[in-house]
Amino acid sequence: MADAQAGPDQRVTCEVDGPIATITNDNQAKRNAFDDAMDLRLFEIFGEIAGNPDIRAVIWRAEGPSFSSGRDVSAIGSSGQLTHHELMSRGHRGIQQILDLEVPVIVAMRGWSIGASFQRALLCDIRVAAQDARFMLPEVTHGVIPDTGGVARLFQICGHGVASDLVLTGRPMDAAEAYAHGIVSRVVPGDALDATVREIAEKIAAAPYVTVRMARRVIRNLGAPQVRASMAEELITQTFINGSGDYAEFRAARAEGRTPLYTGS
Repeated sequence: MADAQAGPDQRVTCEVDGPIATITNDNQAKRNAFDDAMDLRLFEIFGEIAGNPDIRAVIWRAEGPSFSSGRDVSAIGSSGQLTHHELMSRGHRGIQQILDLEVPVIVAMRGWSIGASFQRALLCDIRVAAQDARFMLPEVTHGVIPDTGGVARLFQICGHGVASDLVLTGRPMDAAEAYAHGIVSRVVPGDALDATVREIAEKIAAAPYVTVRMARRVIRNLGAPQVRASMAEELITQTFINGSGDYAEFRAARAEGRTPLYTGS
């Protein structure tokens, strides 16, 4: 696979150096927030990686101060004729490619990792955080739920209480707390982040390929069925929320600057 680029703006790129592919978020003007075009390019990159038998490990990193601030809110509603349900289905198919890859994905997380971008990182194999890293799932404070599969992985990693706290309050979590809960496996100084993940990727790439594949398969199969089931549930519940009276009231009250009156319907 030749170096793959996301068109003229190059907001998501993939470079292959020997057995290691490096995906880079590079939408720095928006703190690496993702829009539909970036999503599609990312999903395309995963497909290209899956089709390249020479790749042995993947690094996912970012330029600028943050891994990703989540969804580009200015781009919401710009998906043409796709319904929300169709957009979610496309996103689920795209990101589940991570679970199907034959090689591990190591994520270098600096600054903010918010919403869907945090969830996508949770679906990867190894997460390394810079000391300034911060994590947040703010969806409920916007009237919706996290719907990218990461909550299932968060539940698997740190349990019901921590997952509920992060999802229901939308509060931020710093790198030290994320490490304490096992969400990230290492915390390093910011200037050592890229070198650390590269060292991890090189060590994995140097091991027997079949052994890495089988080890990853065993680990993946411990949790992937629950992740896939959670995503199917998220598709149903998020679609319901979008048509609910409470969500309509949330949006109306916010637009009108008043206290909402929720009925649970």
